[in-house]
Amino acid sequence: MNSRRDFLQKLTASVIAFNFFPGYGSSGIKNFYSESNEDPVLRVAIMGLGSYGTRVAEAMQSCKRARLTGIISGTPAKIKNWQDKYNIPANNCYNYDNFDGIKDNPEIDAVYIITPNALHHNQAIRVARAGKHVICEKPMALNAREGQEMIEACKKANVKLLVGYRMHFEPKTLEIIRMRKDGELGKILFFQGLCGFRIGDPSQWRLNRQLAGGGSMMDIGIYAVNGARYMVGEEPVWVTAEETKTNPEKFKEGVDETIQFQLGFPGGAVASCLSTYTMNNLDRFFLNAEKGFAELQPSTGYGPIKGRTNKGELNQQHVTHQTVQMEEMAGIILEGKQPIVPIDGEEGLKDLKIIDAIYLAVKTGKKVDLKL
Repeated sequence: MNSRRDFLQKLTASVIAFNFFPGYGSSGIKNFYSESNEDPVLRVAIMGLGSYGTRVAEAMQSCKRARLTGIISGTPAKIKNWQDKYNIPANNCYNYDNFDGIKDNPEIDAVYIITPNALHHNQAIRVARAGKHVICEKPMALNAREGQEMIEACKKANVKLLVGYRMHFEPKTLEIIRMRKDGELGKILFFQGLCGFRIGDPSQWRLNRQLAGGGSMMDIGIYAVNGARYMVGEEPVWVTAEETKTNPEKFKEGVDETIQFQLGFPGGAVASCLSTYTMNNLDRFFLNAEKGFAELQPSTGYGPIKGRTNKGELNQQHVTHQTVQMEEMAGIILEGKQPIVPIDGEEGLKDLKIIDAIYLAVKTGKKVDLKL
């Protein structure tokens, strides 16, 4: 544990020292291939072999359009274990110092970045410079400025930037979105998003401001931010917020414990949301409208999601979220498929702008206007 913590701290220092210079060249993307030319497969390297990286790798074993072909890690033992488990050739294994070498590896088309938040910006730009598509876990970066630089880097390199919004493909969630779009719920009036859990180990990176960029808002709170947008179907125009901290020893300066925030939408709807690291049993979305309502509880967990509307229970079949996500991402990258709810860098940037505004509202105690 100590060696991993020391390693992350060294990585953080390199991130802080990293400067983005737009003058680098781009190599573009090599042609995709697979054993069958009629059915191309997206070949993915996972960067960051922690618990969620493991979850994604396991889910990809059921994919038809996406395949795990490479790994990037700072822990040699993990690389060896993953090599053996997933039959990854040595030529497709990299560490955080040498992964720029993927530029010359035709067996990797995209890199899925699943590392602490503070590392996303640097790593995504390096992946783009190597001419590979970028898939990045959320939040995409520490703030909107970093997010914008990532978008510009990927555009310059002519590669796609996708964000790991797995709920954008979840069937019950999509059914509620369909009902809203089709007018079955009528005018949207109110959204509530409750997201939280009781966090454990105080030494983990999620409670390290330099690595996480904040606290609960930069981890679980982004689900409420993003969920408010796709459930209401509009972009918010203002935000208010207030922080509550009951354990300053565990939640140091700059690491938020609990934040309550409100969003206002141009159509008149309002959202009331909660992000916390000190309460369990908080995973609920509720949408109220003139003709009906929709509820998801759990709303963003790994599944199965449960939901109901004024018309009754939602019974869409559960499929592992990460399997569906990677299949859909393959379609987006390989075929230019358009998802119902966007998952591109611009989508991630909007969430970062809102989170920036939430932190500003907490600091100033004032309503902050939004222009997304």
